[in-house]
Amino acid sequence: MRAAASVPLLQQLQSLLASITPTITATHRFSDAARHAASSASGIPQDGLTLQHFIQRSAAVGEVPNAQPAARTTTAAAATATSSEPELGKQAPSVFLETYGCQMNTNDSEVVLAVLQQAGFQQTSDAASASVVLLNTCAIRENAEAKIWSRLGFYRNVKLAARRSQRQPPVVGVLGCMAERLKLRLLESDRLVDIVAGPDSYRDLPRLIDIVQGSSSSSSSDTSSSTIDSTGAVRRKGGRSAAINVQLSADETYADIVPVRQPDATSAFVSIMRGCNNMCSFCIVPYTRGRERSRPLDSIVNEVRMLSEQGVKEVMLLGQNVNSYADFSSGSGSSSGRSSSGSTSSGRSGGPQQTLTQAQAAAQAAGAAEDPFSGVYARGFRSVYKPRRGGAASFAELLDEVAAVDPEMRIRFTSPHPKDFSDDVLRVIASRPNVCKQLHMPAQSGSSAVLQAMQRGYTRESYDELVQHVRDIIPDVALSTDMIVGFCGESEGDHAASLDLMRSVAFDQAFMYAYSLREKTHAARNYQDDVPEAVKQRRLMELIDVYRQQLYLRNASELGRTHLVLVEGPSRRSELALTGRTDTSKRVVFQDEPVPAGLLGSMLTSGGNGSSAGSGKQGSAPMVRLQPGDYVAVEVTGTGGTLQARPLARTTLAEFAAWQTSARREVMPPAVAATAEAQAEAQRVGL
Repeated sequence: MRAAASVPLLQQLQSLLASITPTITATHRFSDAARHAASSASGIPQDGLTLQHFIQRSAAVGEVPNAQPAARTTTAAAATATSSEPELGKQAPSVFLETYGCQMNTNDSEVVLAVLQQAGFQQTSDAASASVVLLNTCAIRENAEAKIWSRLGFYRNVKLAARRSQRQPPVVGVLGCMAERLKLRLLESDRLVDIVAGPDSYRDLPRLIDIVQGSSSSSSSDTSSSTIDSTGAVRRKGGRSAAINVQLSADETYADIVPVRQPDATSAFVSIMRGCNNMCSFCIVPYTRGRERSRPLDSIVNEVRMLSEQGVKEVMLLGQNVNSYADFSSGSGSSSGRSSSGSTSSGRSGGPQQTLTQAQAAAQAAGAAEDPFSGVYARGFRSVYKPRRGGAASFAELLDEVAAVDPEMRIRFTSPHPKDFSDDVLRVIASRPNVCKQLHMPAQSGSSAVLQAMQRGYTRESYDELVQHVRDIIPDVALSTDMIVGFCGESEGDHAASLDLMRSVAFDQAFMYAYSLREKTHAARNYQDDVPEAVKQRRLMELIDVYRQQLYLRNASELGRTHLVLVEGPSRRSELALTGRTDTSKRVVFQDEPVPAGLLGSMLTSGGNGSSAGSGKQGSAPMVRLQPGDYVAVEVTGTGGTLQARPLARTTLAEFAAWQTSARREVMPPAVAATAEAQAEAQRVGL
């Protein structure tokens, strides 16, 4: 009967939605799931009908919606207007933000801080005194959510302590993927949470906070049960209101928001796309992050240029499926003036190669009837969807343009899908010295049968071929992966295939997990989670053991090699040591001691295969102390999980690349060196 009581509310909201349908833009599409689901416990729709962005009772039915950029600006301005500047002598509201999960969440938290700072909030490191406490969450596995429930219990005690001291308790909000997955269940759980905001609703946070802070216990005490109104306010019996917005967007990328970053950071995250269309059977991401959409290429290049001017030395390009980037704004693909010669019709130099090179176009023409995406995907890979690519700026184009902004800035990217490592992407990585030679290639399993059940779009054989192809094009590349053990129906034979994959590829880094069933996914709806937990844990330990064995063997080959390291700062283990990462993303620790200010002409002399030998002479270069953000050439002196090294000289990316080229040429026979140089030049121009 209580579920039936919610029907009038649903009908009212549906009627209201229907009346203003002509004014709804693609950004604010109503969720079918939300439209039909209702909570049997509270009269609130389970999926959280959050109409605040597009339900305006006064909106004219025939009003023509604004274009997307204008709508974005208006929304941001409206959100800012809800939180006015603090009165004279009154302290500004403060926000404490905790971030869990992936790099995308870290970048999203920087966006959240930018939105709230514009609305008059100040960031604080003291949760107990904060006006607002926000947790940016992960939902990819059960234990990730368990951490959040534990933290919410802690903040309940913080609220109780504030009330006992007759202070206003903080507003507690859950953001991100867990908010999108659980929606109103978070608000119904012992009132631990006041705000629930999905990944696409961060612009709305100031208004959601106002809803909660503007209510009081008495204002909703006459409500017989929790209800939600058209603004996203949740009126709770006997307590202050809560607020929710979990509406996923078709085009929100936060492209116009400058994230709040640490002022002296040497590295930065730059989000280039959001969402995922891959629909792997085990993965919740498409349901918590929505469909793929990409930022305009120019906005990304401009942000990277700004970071370069601020002294940032390393940028990580981010996306749930980062190498499926496709920007259709302003017809920005090869048809709009970009050419494989590295220039554009606007005069920009160092530009990208065409989305489809001549070789790819020929391959597509030969096999278009069989596979129209043979030039878009890696050979032997497919997907459950057929993406639009014609006329779009591709990931290879973006990567090339970003790398051209500052040759002394390192470029990394994550998280990719193996299918999107087409040859044009690999060529850009190989030809640009500042694009790091480290690729994340999530395999998930070494068994073709399990990969098929996971809907990954490739076989074990295709993955093996891609690994070899990558290593052929990018010598000395470092590979990392994700692996899941104990997926539905995984046999001991399937597990043995995964162990074999770990041995044969010898990954430089691996992220390994036991399968955790997620609601709504294809696997949850269609498969049985039939591998016992004890078996999952045993298989996980076996996989980790094989990975570690191979890692130590692989790292042993690093002894005596010379690497370029970006100095990050003091080592956590010793104040007398510094730490940083190689181009291949290996952690290195080395002594904090004076080094020559230049690589060429210093005490470094080259040896075979990029190794070095110190002559003991300082040469003509002055001696300097290394600082965070410096590049240093190091010689590996010890191996293990972390490399130990001897610092040789402060250097630059260009200088180190030139030294590497000359060092390799010295140990090559003249004919081989000439051939290698010709191949490098052909690769550079995309032939």
